[in-house]
Amino acid sequence: MALSWRSWLANEGSKHLFLFFWLSLNVWLFGKTFLLYNQGLQYYYLHQMLGLGLCISRASASVLNLNCCLVLLPMCRVLLAFLRGSQKVASKKTRRLLDKSKTFHVTCGVTICIFSVLHVAAHLVNALNFSENYNEEFVTLNAANYRGEDPRKLLFATIPGLTGVIMVLVLFLMCTASTYAIRVSNYDIFWYTHNLFFVFYMLLMLHVSGGVLKYQTNLVEHPPGCFNPNKTLRQNLTVPKAFGELFPDYTTEPFPEDPPVPEPFVQNSFTRVCSEEPKFQSHFPETWFWISGPLCLYCVERLYRYIRSNKPVTITSVISHPSNVLEVRMVKDDFEARPGQYVILHCPRVSALESHPFTLTMCPTDTKATFGVHLKVVGDWTERFRDLLLLHSNQDTEILPIFQQRRYPKLYVDGPFGSPFEESLNYEVSLCVAGGIGVTPFASVLNTLLDGWKCYKLRRLYFIWVCRDIESFRWFADLLCMLHNKLWQENRPDYINIQLYLSQTDGIQKIIGEKYQALNSRLLIGRPRWKLLFDDIGATVGFFCCGPNKISKILHKLSNSSNSYGTRFEYNKESFS
Repeated sequence: MALSWRSWLANEGSKHLFLFFWLSLNVWLFGKTFLLYNQGLQYYYLHQMLGLGLCISRASASVLNLNCCLVLLPMCRVLLAFLRGSQKVASKKTRRLLDKSKTFHVTCGVTICIFSVLHVAAHLVNALNFSENYNEEFVTLNAANYRGEDPRKLLFATIPGLTGVIMVLVLFLMCTASTYAIRVSNYDIFWYTHNLFFVFYMLLMLHVSGGVLKYQTNLVEHPPGCFNPNKTLRQNLTVPKAFGELFPDYTTEPFPEDPPVPEPFVQNSFTRVCSEEPKFQSHFPETWFWISGPLCLYCVERLYRYIRSNKPVTITSVISHPSNVLEVRMVKDDFEARPGQYVILHCPRVSALESHPFTLTMCPTDTKATFGVHLKVVGDWTERFRDLLLLHSNQDTEILPIFQQRRYPKLYVDGPFGSPFEESLNYEVSLCVAGGIGVTPFASVLNTLLDGWKCYKLRRLYFIWVCRDIESFRWFADLLCMLHNKLWQENRPDYINIQLYLSQTDGIQKIIGEKYQALNSRLLIGRPRWKLLFDDIGATVGFFCCGPNKISKILHKLSNSSNSYGTRFEYNKESFS
């Protein structure tokens, strides 16, 4: 059980501990700010007017500031790739935390949604209280213009209110379009709505500049609840409604020397007679301090990525594979990448704004500058991209010669960017499991080993590939056969253990072609028996999985379970969603 606990802590446990820490941090910040506004004397008059709506709105705003600041950092892909590849982060565990950037981004986004609901609800109550508790004694403190003013005017006729309403609509669109169902069914909707974040941040800066909620600046000259004898005679004194309970009988009884101040605004001693009226002032917008740095960092990175991606790209060949898979090979000046990384492709003739990430299946080396990607044609963008690249849509396989390159559309490549699979060569033993087109991250690793394996730490690789149809294996059949033959010639046949599984079949099948005989002997019918496979591997294993979520969940659970051989799996995954 100790081994199982360590495996859980190294894999799933680290994520749960982080989520618990992040939740605790947000709750602590909310409570700290709530108490500040609930007990601070400078908010006494505003608290009397708004009640707990003041505390809840300001406490939730503090949490929103924190999350709106940090939600941008995981999207700084160049920075993350630099930290991973520059050896600035020497610890393997710390580098694995960088792979959780998407999880951190989603966590911040969910937190923003939750506390936005709380913030909006508190301000709805505040708008109602401003209207009902309007006080002529504190004109500068009131957001309303008169008692009984329609609260809807405060929401739709003021800059803070109107920007807040639009931000709620933008946030609603971003959240609903980020759900798994919409991302899978229509990625375009998710992409376009998610880029509304720039509008959200611009509105946020206008929203906080309104200064609706104010604090008292002259606490020394005018302590809360004090009496100003210079303002009016005692017999003509009109006590504000908020202080009616403090001075119940002021017309017939002598003025009390030390009137009590209600909780939570109790203070040991302060002057009860003041010489001036309270003065109120809006806070300087704190949100600017929170979001300016990350927003500027993100904008600088996007500018850098735009300049970098504008370098010319030459498409050298296009290959149409079975099962609607297209391979594109390219050349770009000064392009460097590591196995497991991915790039973002943008084709203006397909879409003026839309771009998509694809894992590199071939990385440039010292001997060749060509790099490539495999993409599965499953949506509108990939269909239009395929039609532009292929001269004839009914071709099965075609490598277009150099003199026809002028037919290719203009293509921009942004990247490369880091991924968990960069670590696959840094273990002595690695287990790579792919489902269908999820094999693409491992293709670049296999291509790298084909050029030379002795310079890496990796000493044994288990490669398992599960597909539904036999034709899918032909995507990388040549690569697997070449690597297998190379290792046999170098007397290292045990360096890589290849297992191919055909999950759906009507009978015994094999990969067509005599040159694939080495793969046919490793082709199995059915699904892998994961438990037996895991028990057969020893030592600390780098576990890498890319495929459908169903397979990923099963393997993640098994990687955390104990086994009789003392194997410890460090799980890394990449999903299509």
